[in-house]
Amino acid sequence: MAFNIGLSGLRAATSDLNVTGNNIANAGTAGFKQSRAEFADVYAASVLGSGSNPQGSGVLLANVSQQFKQGNINYTQNGLDLAINGNGFFVTSNNGEINYTRAGYFGTDRDGFIVNNFSHRLQGYPVDANGNLLSGVQGDLQVQSDNQAPKATSAILQNFNLNSTDIRPINAATFSPGDPLSYNSSTSLNIYDSQGNPHVMTQYYVKNAAPATNQWTMNVLIDGVNPLNPANTTPLSFTVQYDSAGQLQTITAANAATAAATSVAATNVITFNSDTDGVPSANGWIPAVSDGLVPPTYSWNGALGNQPGFTFDPRGSTQFASSFAVNSISQDGFTTGQLAGLEIDDTGVIFARYTNGQSKVQGQVVLANFANAQGLTPVGKTAWVQSFESGEPVVGTPRTGTLGALQSGALEDSNVELSDQLVNLIVAQRNYQANAKTIETESAVTQTIINIR
Repeated sequence: MAFNIGLSGLRAATSDLNVTGNNIANAGTAGFKQSRAEFADVYAASVLGSGSNPQGSGVLLANVSQQFKQGNINYTQNGLDLAINGNGFFVTSNNGEINYTRAGYFGTDRDGFIVNNFSHRLQGYPVDANGNLLSGVQGDLQVQSDNQAPKATSAILQNFNLNSTDIRPINAATFSPGDPLSYNSSTSLNIYDSQGNPHVMTQYYVKNAAPATNQWTMNVLIDGVNPLNPANTTPLSFTVQYDSAGQLQTITAANAATAAATSVAATNVITFNSDTDGVPSANGWIPAVSDGLVPPTYSWNGALGNQPGFTFDPRGSTQFASSFAVNSISQDGFTTGQLAGLEIDDTGVIFARYTNGQSKVQGQVVLANFANAQGLTPVGKTAWVQSFESGEPVVGTPRTGTLGALQSGALEDSNVELSDQLVNLIVAQRNYQANAKTIETESAVTQTIINIR
């Protein structure tokens, strides 16, 4: 009997040493969760029960449970390294086989898919062709490394203040962009055509003479020439009227050519029509290019503006007794851009940054959690798979429900405490020696009986 008890103790101590040794071996493994050997005593029993004074029959390994406590967050230089701060697991797919892991070693493969160091693809919500997240549609996350196509400007928003104390310029009757005495103020911004070519749109503001109080003329040139005809330097002109409180009242086309090329809504938003064939006419803006000579000659560059046109919204402009200033300006066009980098926020949204200053959503990482995480089955490579004991995964985006937040450019260290494991080694060694002593003592007792004469 004592032989079997001692032998069970040796097996238990060996299992304890194995579990502790595995913890120590993985003290530097990112995302590793330490295990704990759990033991239970054994009592002999018969059909009629074990009696009132049963003797123990040894020990058995009841379970090896994993401890899913948080590991330290260690920051790295790789933007695609990910760490989970809180509950949850990354979801990866190996040709359809779903694994769950806390190890956030991620990068991209030759096809742009985000993969871990075993080429398992990270799962999340992808985007459609328009860059909209397909929430609820789980799939492989892929980074689009192609150049970003240009976008022609379709809307301009500009807020500015015209100085109400200004007087009409002395050369206002003969306006010329090169004569600063022919206008009061000017400002410009870049707009883009269908090929991503930048063009400078400039507005010149001229105070109108009395009795037209609180009234200005806005002259518009693109690339220094008439938007309708690159060979013409005559601007498109608008009459801008403010009320006595300095607020924008009305905008109207100042001449027939401007009226034919634009339209002004009742809300004072101007629409600049776009030409459709590049032939100078009253249809709309023709994107132009310079021949590089001095003075330059402009001609159609082969691109078009946004169809059917682009809007100019100055409704936030004012006329107060302060210096001319542009308070805010924005436009939605951009040139082509190359992928410059990736950023992942704490909710798992993947942003691609491009050299044209734009950004684009590439997808969103999802996390999974389980009612009984200790019921997961470890399969090696710092991964687990679902089991009956773990229950079904609850999948969602980071920072929702009980799921933790993501930290980009970081890894979660192993949660092994080396000092605790080294003490466990000493205890396991002591237990092994003590159980070996039990077998040795039983052997000595048995030998004594054999030697009785």
